[in-house]
Amino acid sequence: MLIRSRHRLSLGENDVTPESIYLSRRKFMSGVVGLGLAASLPRAALAGPDYEDVTKAKGPEWFEAQLADTRWNAITAEDKVTPFDDATHYNNFYEFGSDKSDPARYAGQLKTVPWTVAVDGEVGKPGQYALEDLITPSRFEERIYRLRCVEAWSMVIPWLGIPLADVIKRAEPTGKAKYVRFETLEDPKQMPGQASRFGLIDWPYREGLRMDEAMHPLAFLAVGMYGRVLPNQNGAPLRLVVPWKYGFKSIKSIVRVSLVESQPETSWHMLAPNEYGFYANVNPEVDHPRWSQATERRLPNSLFNPNVIDTLPFNGYAEEVAGLYQGMDLRKFY
Repeated sequence: MLIRSRHRLSLGENDVTPESIYLSRRKFMSGVVGLGLAASLPRAALAGPDYEDVTKAKGPEWFEAQLADTRWNAITAEDKVTPFDDATHYNNFYEFGSDKSDPARYAGQLKTVPWTVAVDGEVGKPGQYALEDLITPSRFEERIYRLRCVEAWSMVIPWLGIPLADVIKRAEPTGKAKYVRFETLEDPKQMPGQASRFGLIDWPYREGLRMDEAMHPLAFLAVGMYGRVLPNQNGAPLRLVVPWKYGFKSIKSIVRVSLVESQPETSWHMLAPNEYGFYANVNPEVDHPRWSQATERRLPNSLFNPNVIDTLPFNGYAEEVAGLYQGMDLRKFY
């Protein structure tokens, strides 16, 4: 039985997503620009895609019920979508090990039902919420985003989920809420990487965003991908997706969302602050201390087809998000 909270975050999507919100350069609903316009399209225009070679999986009842009303292709990309097998077998998820194949090998043992998320800090509606109570007040959207790893490889993934702003608004932030802090599950019995004596990360994994970043329309909470429930190795059952930042910002298997007044400590920044900044915006002009960020390997690739492409500022989302950092020195606030 799923744990229910004292408060249900029950506002509808019309209460939290103004129809005036739009993203100027992304493609919405086969070329219609604007979240409000996309919402007004007939349901018949919102048929789901047919992804090839996707391992089928049935999610929890609430997920499957929500899936039927998904706003497919809410945001699309000109890039070719990465094959499902590559997206699910080449992952960084250090809770399960440091090798790219470790998450797919070991994450299957992770129990994701039931799942609860603590919402606390500077909010009017704190509580321990069942995952479906956070997600189902909003309609599912499919968003095809670029994913750029700080290690200079990249993918293009069709995510399923809801805007992060929806959850934050329903939590009723106070005037003191300046940042959002996220925390991953800590359970060494299910996550062998956390039990390793050779691990470098101080568990649990932690990440954070400035409030205006978290409220931006591109910031997304994913519970699925490729038209199906999220695989464990990709951060099931709930992960963050922030497409203009390096992938380590998109924290996986979230169990806590805290609204706080001060900039939170984040895992990779605590481990190596000269290499992994709090902001972690994709910037081809600011190299990692040990490699260039000017280009990236787009998966799939091989020795004879390296598929190296130029990296774009803010991962190609500069028109939408550059204004968040106006006046900031992006070499200092990297």
